[in-house]
Amino acid sequence: MQEKYDVIVVGMGPSSIFCAYELIKLKKFKKVLLIDQGKRVEDRCCPIEKTKKCIHCKPMCNITNGFSGAGAFSDGKLSLYNPNDDDIHVGGNLHKYIGVPKTKELIDYTDKIYLEFGADKKLEGTEYQEEIAKISKRAEKDGVKLINIPIRHLGTEKSHEVYGRLEKYIEDNGIEMMFETSVTDLITENGEIKGVKTIPSKYMDENVGSGLVSAHEQSIYSDKVVLAVGRKGANWLVDMCNKHKIKTDTGIVDIGVRYELPDEVMKDVNKYMYEAKFTGRVGPFRDKVRTFCQNPSGFVSAEVYDNNLTLVNGHSYKERKSTNTNLALLVSHHFTHPFDKPIGYGRNVAQNLNDLGAGNIVVQRLGDIYRGKRTWDYELEKNSVVPTLKSAVAGDITFALGYRTMVALLEFIRAIDKVIEGFGHPDNLLYAPEIKFYSNKVIINEQFETNIKGLYSIGDGGGMTRGLMMASCSGIQMARNL
Repeated sequence: MQEKYDVIVVGMGPSSIFCAYELIKLKKFKKVLLIDQGKRVEDRCCPIEKTKKCIHCKPMCNITNGFSGAGAFSDGKLSLYNPNDDDIHVGGNLHKYIGVPKTKELIDYTDKIYLEFGADKKLEGTEYQEEIAKISKRAEKDGVKLINIPIRHLGTEKSHEVYGRLEKYIEDNGIEMMFETSVTDLITENGEIKGVKTIPSKYMDENVGSGLVSAHEQSIYSDKVVLAVGRKGANWLVDMCNKHKIKTDTGIVDIGVRYELPDEVMKDVNKYMYEAKFTGRVGPFRDKVRTFCQNPSGFVSAEVYDNNLTLVNGHSYKERKSTNTNLALLVSHHFTHPFDKPIGYGRNVAQNLNDLGAGNIVVQRLGDIYRGKRTWDYELEKNSVVPTLKSAVAGDITFALGYRTMVALLEFIRAIDKVIEGFGHPDNLLYAPEIKFYSNKVIINEQFETNIKGLYSIGDGGGMTRGLMMASCSGIQMARNL
């Protein structure tokens, strides 16, 4: 192992991968190291297909850790942009740092890389503009906006293949990668970054500071460290910001549910757009509510975060199909002074829901929520919408999702039901918790540098981006900034 590197990147999600890709193209640095808690992409697999329930893999969940991050097990949708639009409506705030025209150029450049490594050439949402316009007009009448942008769908199983090729390319071109290795701390001195401290991930369950951990701790040095930790690392990033006085703004946390309903209800939207991005401010609190990660003929899934926190997500495969569509319904929570712990708030909500489900995802029929009752197993067995997440536990999500969150979700469902008939059917299912964690937004300059000299932040974890495409773009731009 070389003692000092030109660049160290913490994390191996899309932002890290594309940073490494562009560094190879630019040929400016000889010694580049990527570090991740998880495994190589080809070694990552989730046992839930065999066990039918989450077994909380040790030391790290294979869905959220490893090369390509949670992207390897996502449905693999790359959100592009509408060329006729003068703004970027999805994917976070990258355009606020580099401008809209440059962001569009980056999306085009990054999209070509995905195509080069095997992404599907078909673009969803480009053929039926007249039909999409009609849906958009109906939505506007009920205070809901439909964001119309093209989508390139990789598919969950195809994502593995694409990222596997990228992994090989990066490795073949001299980028070093440390797998199953956790960064325990940053090394700073007089306001400058000097490197990171690491231990093998298998020791992460031990108490930090114990003899066992200390014996295996390693210091790796660099004057340039890029934090690309993704949403999985948001909690860790908060700790680092607090410890090293990295400046942040109070961020947000998106709390909601994974919603499952029949393909038949969503057939027009699925055909015309594949993924419809609805957003609105409904109900008395006017909180922003949005749909996210829509999976036609998909499957609801579970994923495990730090401290065995289980969250719900969704997959959509190219070959394997169900008869249901699932999507996230998320309420954005912006907290005001003096509260500054959005991640802690979200984790408490998630933990309460996990406790209600005995460590599992909780599922409830929409009709039962309206009736003010929990859902029972026998009711799910005869429900017209059959759950695709077999490990989910029937129960009552309203015990843990706050009043404000539930009001926004139910009002939004009612609004979308006026646009898509059947969206509010009582047999539709709500799985919880679905929470998108972002660190308190790391304050960075136009070069993505924090107040610690040589320390940079990109991707979803630090609050810059949301989703595969924009995270990937942030990595490309990070390499160019370096």
